[in-house]
Amino acid sequence: MPHRVIRLEETTSTNQYLRGYRPEEGEAMIVVVAANQTAGRGCGSNSWESERGKNLLLSILTHPVMVPIAHQFMLSMAGALAVKGTLDKYVEGITLKWPNDVYWQDKKICGTLIETSIGGGHIKDCIFGIGINVNQQRFVSDAPNPISLCQIIGHEVDLDSLLKELLEAFTTYYKMLENGRYNDISALYHDALYRGHGFFPYRDADGEFEGAIVEVEDNGRLIMRDRAGMIREYMFKEVEFII
Repeated sequence: MPHRVIRLEETTSTNQYLRGYRPEEGEAMIVVVAANQTAGRGCGSNSWESERGKNLLLSILTHPVMVPIAHQFMLSMAGALAVKGTLDKYVEGITLKWPNDVYWQDKKICGTLIETSIGGGHIKDCIFGIGINVNQQRFVSDAPNPISLCQIIGHEVDLDSLLKELLEAFTTYYKMLENGRYNDISALYHDALYRGHGFFPYRDADGEFEGAIVEVEDNGRLIMRDRAGMIREYMFKEVEFII
């Protein structure tokens, strides 16, 4: 997919930059990459720690009018699969943690943040924010389990090469969305799920329990089954993974 890359030395957040961006006619995909973010965000009120110039911080603006609103979590699935496909070239064991994190074993290597705008009954714009821990060696925030690609493989990775590979992967999965291959994307996403098989500890408003993931619906709802066989359904922030 033709795209324009805007490089910034510093910004509050790449998602915020794109929220104020007015694309020119014919610009199908805009990519903003920053060496440093002063107010990088994760899901909800979470912040994102990143040492200047060490990690891959970017946001991608697209116009996925072909994706029905009821299936908008497909955008998250496709973007997460693009990150996984890129990191798979460097290390084994990359998984996708519902709803918006990328994991290596039990540690977080990447966070994503999707923001969509709706107009005329369609998804008008989608900003897919990605923060990949690449070359950072030391984390000082109170984030419980960060890890970088460099820490895993023992050497630094060229950020420009990684960006190129990520955008190629993103284009591949975005074309799958354009072609309506939702079942294929969902199947790949479920195959890549963190804790996709077996019972693990979780916590919800009623307390701790052990559950197994049944599926993630196209709207993002997580369906689980507990040890008693009861089906539990959660939207974002309604259940916590105990790691």
